[in-house]
Amino acid sequence: MIIREMNENDIEGVSHVCLDAFFDSVAGLLSDEGIATFAAIASPDAFANRMKVDNRILVAEGDNGEIVGVVELKEGRHIAMLFVTPSQQKCGIGRRLLETVLIYARSETVTVSASLPSVPAYQKYGFKVQGEVRELSGLVYQSMEIKVNQ
Repeated sequence: MIIREMNENDIEGVSHVCLDAFFDSVAGLLSDEGIATFAAIASPDAFANRMKVDNRILVAEGDNGEIVGVVELKEGRHIAMLFVTPSQQKCGIGRRLLETVLIYARSETVTVSASLPSVPAYQKYGFKVQGEVRELSGLVYQSMEIKVNQ
């Protein structure tokens, strides 16, 4: 497996990984509004637009060259996406993506708005719960943070 920067040729595969993982573990817990909100955020067009701003997007490329995971660090301080293909989960891909992207953090604290099913995984990665569960545009999330660059 290779961890590398996302390029324009990866956009469709990255969107597919995010949507597959989302529908596998998160969508069933959300309203139609939340599902629509996430689908818009994870669309190929949305990823193409975010590649042009201050976001670092890394992909995990499997042995056959397929995209099996993605992580997105927004403005060097917020994990905006971390998804692994459902069949490849619990194999260390998410951990490797996260460890690699945190090298690029430009803040002492990196935050994430974790979907409720992903909270235990983020806790295993060292993130701490911050505040109460919240909802925005139908997406239900738990704010979490990790201290880095110390």
